[in-house]
Amino acid sequence: ILSLALQEPNFDWELKPGRPHQFDWKSSCETWSIAFSPDGSWFAWSQGHCIVKLIPWLLEEQFIPKGFEAKNRSSKNETKGQGSPKEKMLDCGQIVWGVAFSPWPSPPSKKLWAHNHPQVPDVFCLVLAMGLNDGQIKIWEVQTGLLLLNLSGHQDVVRDLSFTPSGSLILVSTSRDKTLHIWYLNKHSKQIQVLLGHLQWVYCCSISPDCSMLCSVAEEKSVFLWSMRSHTLIRKLEGHQSSVVSCESSPNSALLVTASYDTNVIMWDPYTSKRMRSLHHTQVDSAMDDSNVHISSLRSVCFSPEGLYLATVADDRLLRIWALELKTPIAFAPVTNGLCCCTFFPHGGVIATEIRDGHVQFWTAPRVLSSLKHLRRKALQSFLTTYQVLALPIPKKMKESSHTGLFNFP
Repeated sequence: ILSLALQEPNFDWELKPGRPHQFDWKSSCETWSIAFSPDGSWFAWSQGHCIVKLIPWLLEEQFIPKGFEAKNRSSKNETKGQGSPKEKMLDCGQIVWGVAFSPWPSPPSKKLWAHNHPQVPDVFCLVLAMGLNDGQIKIWEVQTGLLLLNLSGHQDVVRDLSFTPSGSLILVSTSRDKTLHIWYLNKHSKQIQVLLGHLQWVYCCSISPDCSMLCSVAEEKSVFLWSMRSHTLIRKLEGHQSSVVSCESSPNSALLVTASYDTNVIMWDPYTSKRMRSLHHTQVDSAMDDSNVHISSLRSVCFSPEGLYLATVADDRLLRIWALELKTPIAFAPVTNGLCCCTFFPHGGVIATEIRDGHVQFWTAPRVLSSLKHLRRKALQSFLTTYQVLALPIPKKMKESSHTGLFNFP
């Protein structure tokens, strides 16, 4: 694996809301969620005042907007030629808490839109789901900006959303009503399952890329793992000392990361419940007020597209980048206000962070060439679980290299 020099990520450009935020007792700030579409062609930004802005993301120049000349770009649409996608403003009528893009749907899925919404062309379409303050979920068609569906079922704020990566248009939603709902959007938009078990608000969910497991975290210490096939609880992971606020599966489904108010990120093997490593967020600036015990409380964690790095944001106003095999960050980036969330561009090279005043900032992220060893491990882990690797008739050292790889620590 190529090494990365310890340095601050470069700040490239910023999106700013057009007017000050409204405040609400449930959220204290409207802006909570950002997302790239899986193919990297769109960026969704919950920018406040019940508005989500959809921004086309140009893919020239190695998938990054050319020279990041958008550093000074205005909010007006700048498109090239006819047929270019245009920025869209989607008015949801309610405070928006979560946004999630679908993968490109499989051929049978397009019939849903054509049948229920004749105004939508009978083509493959990308959709955006939004979780709202009143418990509703709105489904929009990205290319046209049409509202396709309203989903009702939750009794409180819909905090997070996640589509299955398989293209089957299965949507999972989490809520302050302490439940997770699973929706089949290609089966007449039916809610097929309500998952019960959390005792507090459910903050976040993540579906493994192989679509076998669902992770959910809440205002409690336990991490819940559910089967996406039977919709039953598989196990709970115990290790955090405070509320767990964010979770994500690695691109090959072999690892799960969780972030907590206890200032730790824990990397797990979801199949064995083994705790592989903890990343502690210590105070970087000694001048900070030691009386604030939550100064490094975590808000968000995400994997880089190739699975070699993590990005985290915390209340100490730092974006940190971690290499999986190291116990300390390889890079820091300070921001001027508290951070809400972070996400990598799907093709790498860029990290987007959203801060509490509604701004979105874009940073240059590590670009690496994976080693053959990592690629071999990634390919193997994409279709074999830990138990299946351990059962292979191969030498022990090869098993350890194939499965744990980066995690042969003392």
